[in-house]
Amino acid sequence: MATIYEAKQLAEARPPLHDQQQLFIGGSGSHSSDGSTFPVVNPMTGDRIYYCSSASIEDCSRAIDSASAAFGSWSRSTPSSRRNIFLKAADIIETYLQEDAPEILSSEVSATKGWVRVNIMGTAGTFREVASMATHIKGEIIPAERPGTTILVEREPMGVVFAMSPWNAPVNLTARAVCMPLMCGNTVVLKPSEFSPKSQHLVVRALQEAGLPAGCLKYLPVSPERTPVVTEYIVKHPLVRHVNFTGSDRVGKIIAGLAASCLKPCVLELGGKAPLIVLDDADLGDAVEAVAFGALANAGQICMSTERVIVHASVAEEFKRLLVKRFGEIKVGDHTKDDSVSVSGMFNPVHAGRVKRMLEAAREAGAELLLGDMALAGSRGTIMGPHILDGVTPDMEIFRRESFGPLVCLTEFRGDEGNDEEAIRLANDSEYSLSGAVFSRDVMRALAVARRMRAGACHVNSSTIFFEPTVPNGGMGGSSGYGRFGGWRGWRSLRSARLLRWRRGG
Repeated sequence: MATIYEAKQLAEARPPLHDQQQLFIGGSGSHSSDGSTFPVVNPMTGDRIYYCSSASIEDCSRAIDSASAAFGSWSRSTPSSRRNIFLKAADIIETYLQEDAPEILSSEVSATKGWVRVNIMGTAGTFREVASMATHIKGEIIPAERPGTTILVEREPMGVVFAMSPWNAPVNLTARAVCMPLMCGNTVVLKPSEFSPKSQHLVVRALQEAGLPAGCLKYLPVSPERTPVVTEYIVKHPLVRHVNFTGSDRVGKIIAGLAASCLKPCVLELGGKAPLIVLDDADLGDAVEAVAFGALANAGQICMSTERVIVHASVAEEFKRLLVKRFGEIKVGDHTKDDSVSVSGMFNPVHAGRVKRMLEAAREAGAELLLGDMALAGSRGTIMGPHILDGVTPDMEIFRRESFGPLVCLTEFRGDEGNDEEAIRLANDSEYSLSGAVFSRDVMRALAVARRMRAGACHVNSSTIFFEPTVPNGGMGGSSGYGRFGGWRGWRSLRSARLLRWRRGG
C-alpha cells in the first residue's frame, strides 16, 4: 500500500486541470476503446475545462468482467486489510485540500470555498466511518424448532455493484456510493456525472493511492449521448448484482424500471421538497438560522434542502421579518472573484432559467415575493440571490416540485394551541419523503409531530440538511426513492443473507 509520503510524491506530478480525464479500468488510466470523448464545461463561464473519455459498451463489458474476476480475492480479504485502506485514503484525501481539489470543484460545479471543504472533509469522515465497520459486518444464529438443529445466517458479499453518483456533492456522494459496497467485499463499477468527472475521480484516486487493488473499483465516465444505452447495458448485465443511484426522480424511475425488468435490487436516493414546521412556541431565531442554512447551502442544490416552511399564523409575521433580514445578510456572488461568498452559481444556465420560471409562475399564481428580484447574474446567468415566497399554497407547482435553487416557500397554518394536524397534513402533502424538520420549545410535542411526518429523516430544532455516514439515509418512497445508504442498514443491503442449516448426527 502507498504511504502518505508516497502519496505526497504523487501529488507533485498531478496533471493540469485541462488534461483529458481518462477511464480507470485496468489499474491505470486509459482512453475509451473507440477514442470517444466529451467536453466538460465550466458552468460559470461556458469555457471548456477539458475533454473526458466516454466509455463504450466494450469498455463497460471489460470493466464488469474485470470487477467480477477481482471479486473472488477481494471478498476473501481480511477486515483489517480493508480497514487500513480506508483509513489511509482518509488521510490522503485530506491533503487534496492543499492540492488540486479546490480548483477542480470550483471549475466543475461552482463550489464555494466552504462547499469544497465540506466535500473533502466529509469524504474523509466517510472513509473513516466505513473503516470502523470492518468487523461489524456479521450474520446471526437463529433458534430452531427441530431438536438437534442449528440455523446459521451468513452475510455474504453480492458481487459487482453498479454505482451512479451526482454532481451536486460530487466527492461526498461518490464516496457514499462506493465505500460501503467495497467494505462489504463487493467490487464496484462507478459511473460519475458528466458534469463533474474529475471531482468524482478524487475518490477513486485516493483509494488507488491508499492501495485498493486495481480490479476492485472501475471508473466509467460516459457522455450524455451514450448514457441511456450504457446505463441500460450495465444495469441489466448478469454479473452486476446490485445497483445504487443518487439523482433526480425522473432518472430514478428509469433506473428502477431497468432494475425491475431483471429483478435486481437497488437503492435509490432521489429528490426532495423538505418541509420545516415552525410551531407557535418555536424559538424563531433558531428556526430562521436553520432555514437559512437549509435553503441556501450550495445555492439550494441539495436533495435535503429546506424548500417549504410551514409556519403557525400566530408567529408568522415575526418569523418573516427575521427571515427576510437573515436572508438579506447572505453574501452572493462569483466565487472565482470573491472566495468569501456563501451563494454562487447554479450548475448550468438551463437549470437557473428553470428556477426563475418556477418563481415567476408562483407569483402569477398569487404568491408574494418577500425577498429577491428573480434576476440572474454572472457571465452566463447562473447566479441568483436568495428568494422568499409567501402565501404558497398546495395548488401551486412550486409547492410540489423540487426547485433545487436558492429559495424557500412559506405557508401558514392556523391550528388551535397544541393542535398540529394541519401542519402535519401540509408537510405530508408531497410526492417527496426524504427529509423534514420541526421547531418547538416543547421537545416531546415536536417529537410527536416528527414521528407523523412522512420523511426518511426528521429533525427536531435543527436543519433539514444533515448527513453522517453512521446514519441510514433515504426516502420513504414516492419521488424520493427507496432503500438506505449508510449505517448498518447500508451494509445489510449489500450482503446477501444465506441460510446454513445442519442437524447433529445420532
